[in-house]
Amino acid sequence: MLALELAALLREHRKVSVFHLEDIYPGWNGLAAGIERYVSTVLAPLRRGLPAQWTSWDWENHYDGAPCTTEPAEIVIVEGVGAAHSSAAPYLDAVIWVEAAAGERKARALARDGETYAEFWEVWARQEDELLADDGAAASADLLVEGRADDSVPAQVLLALTSLPPLEALLAPERARRGGLELQVQRLDAYPDPEALFERLYDGSGNAVWLDSSDAAAGQSPGTGSPGHAPPGPSAPGGSGETDLDPRSRFSIMADDGGSYGQFARHGDGVTKIRTGAVTARVRDPFFRWLDTVWGRKGIRTPDGYDCGFTLGWLGYLGYELKRETGGADAAGPGTTGRPDDAALIFAGRAVVVDHACRCVYLLALTEQGRAAAVADRSTEPGAWLATARAAVWALRAAALPMEAPGSGAAAHPLTAGAPTAGPLMKLMKEPGTHAEAPVFAVRDSASAYKDKISRAQTEISDGNSYEVCLTTALTASTAVPLDPLRIYRQLRRRNPAPFASYLRFGTLAVAGSSPERFLRITADGTMRAEPIKGTRRRHPDPARDAALKSELENSTKDRAENVMIVDLLRNDLSHFAVPDSLSVPRLCVVESYATVHQMVSTIEAQLRPGTARTEAVAAAFPAGSMTGAPKISTMAILDWLEAAPRGIYSGAVGYFSLNGAADLSVTIRTLVIETTDDGGGRLSLGAGGAITADSDPQEEWLEVQAKAYGVLSALGSVFPG
Repeated sequence: MLALELAALLREHRKVSVFHLEDIYPGWNGLAAGIERYVSTVLAPLRRGLPAQWTSWDWENHYDGAPCTTEPAEIVIVEGVGAAHSSAAPYLDAVIWVEAAAGERKARALARDGETYAEFWEVWARQEDELLADDGAAASADLLVEGRADDSVPAQVLLALTSLPPLEALLAPERARRGGLELQVQRLDAYPDPEALFERLYDGSGNAVWLDSSDAAAGQSPGTGSPGHAPPGPSAPGGSGETDLDPRSRFSIMADDGGSYGQFARHGDGVTKIRTGAVTARVRDPFFRWLDTVWGRKGIRTPDGYDCGFTLGWLGYLGYELKRETGGADAAGPGTTGRPDDAALIFAGRAVVVDHACRCVYLLALTEQGRAAAVADRSTEPGAWLATARAAVWALRAAALPMEAPGSGAAAHPLTAGAPTAGPLMKLMKEPGTHAEAPVFAVRDSASAYKDKISRAQTEISDGNSYEVCLTTALTASTAVPLDPLRIYRQLRRRNPAPFASYLRFGTLAVAGSSPERFLRITADGTMRAEPIKGTRRRHPDPARDAALKSELENSTKDRAENVMIVDLLRNDLSHFAVPDSLSVPRLCVVESYATVHQMVSTIEAQLRPGTARTEAVAAAFPAGSMTGAPKISTMAILDWLEAAPRGIYSGAVGYFSLNGAADLSVTIRTLVIETTDDGGGRLSLGAGGAITADSDPQEEWLEVQAKAYGVLSALGSVFPG
């Protein structure tokens, strides 16, 4: 029974008592009366710290039984139908609802109480239905448990309870245990194709994240490459020599929410739902307040020789509508029905990191302190996963280099497990294909409508309500047949590689992005860096014309003014939590070249003030100023009525929040949101826009929207509508 198993776990650190409602129900028709007795004679006194004096029920004689006493305890678990009835709610700190179908509940009841209960089942079930029909206990419960028998459920419930704000102090020992984990890292001197590796390890995962430095995998870094199609993937799948690579493009991260530490969190309608196996916790707090409880403290030490900022933790997206928590209005309105969640993150207790500079792979796994040896034991969960991941890496390396045995050129490192000595050579990657028909997109604003909004934005600027308005629109498409999001992303990363490309899959929702822009990075030691982009030119296949376009952008007074305004905005955002005098702008208005566009980029840096909550620093800068304009708060209000529609995932952020206190987030631009619809079809959306200033030319701004959408649309074989 869940209540008893949970009590056993909790008793490790405190006194716990368990009260079963079946001991107080007055007969088979006494559900309602039993709840009244339970609330008045058990809950009320215990809540006041007094012993509960109550009368049991004699089920054999069908009458009141012996008087009983339940002593107060640090934790009292009450279990049974009606335990979370609305009349009991004022006395409860947390409610756990176990969901099970009627047939399953009947089978469990008969197994527990014997066949003597069979004749009363219908009577009891009818009472349950009548009592709970309008009670709302399930909807208001803090934890929802799927009604399946599983030995892991009690531990999952305990982990979920630690995420509830009312229980933070009470469950401090359990929370500290979560912080007392160790990161185990294994380095493999192999450089498999990233697409094949992700598909091999995560194709069957319902929730998975790939933060993909696709420009590095394609042999490009910002500022290099020619327009059009990116070069093919890495030419040397094996080897460990370092290459000269932009630091933004060095690492790719792959993970899912599998394993005993895995979790999936989604926020919408003011509630964060955190799923751990069969258990879902509901936290009715603002998203950033919840995030502050699970991230920002240095819970993991980064091993020597491992340079990536990610040491396991949370990965996913923050949608633009979270601006309601950072000074903006709730333009989207209540609820998230019919649109994606405002935020979605997985907690990864294991992951793969591809180092494109050293051309190697790191395997990461969490273990309890002092259990490092578990990674070598395939009978343990981390050991089994590491063995599977190693086998995938070596098999892909062997497939790419059929003449080289998987161990011949791979130097062993102290934290490196050896490669298998033999195995079949298999071609593991499917050939990328294309859809039979390219999706046909519609744009929310026609050219004339968008230009009219530009005019109205310029009126706001002339009236002194804004300096710069980052106006956007949306392109959408629907298909009658299901889409293959991973295949779409593979096409996108090849056509439009970028340092902050990403592929997120959360059930029926996928996000396929090719963002070139960093929103905010916070290192483990507190260095903050923002790299806003303002100023864009579409690249040209003719080298001379392409060079002229780049030069035009470099010398554009208008684009430079747009960029500098956003730099000033970001300097202000970072200054709220920065060490005084630590703000600097090491790069100002530098033009970088990507596969389909030239972009003007700046860099702002500052040192986080010691003792500052890192989540507050992220929230202070969110959403990215390059997607709002300046001043941020008043301009977001202008955008709300100009755009008259929620942006959703677009304009938010994608990235990670690591257990060592680091975070690295990109701006969600050049990104497709792909949804599987209830009728089995597909829906795609793509946001695009540009910064409007007093001297903006409406036609040029409309062309900029098309230029920004081009890289994504061309990967699908689609064209800009109109």
